[in-house]
Amino acid sequence: MFLLLGTRLSQTVINLVQFVCSNCGVNAQQRVIKQSNKFTLFFVPLFSVSTSYLNECSNCGYATALSPEQAQHSVEWARTHNAGGV
Repeated sequence: MFLLLGTRLSQTVINLVQFVCSNCGVNAQQRVIKQSNKFTLFFVPLFSVSTSYLNECSNCGYATALSPEQAQHSVEWARTHNAGGV
């Protein structure tokens, strides 16, 4: 009997913000990305092993690590500032 075990990395864009990139200096959209490394059994993801957050520039692709608190703050900020404009 064979058991196929492994991990799979999945990325989800959780928010889009716009500010000047520290790498390229362009005022561009920045993607806030949640990366989850999931344990798989027979290629079916079962549970998350680790989670990290990134901020990625849409102009140059430069990525910086974010803490979970920073990622949550960006979501809350977008929710409060987009509520009045929509």
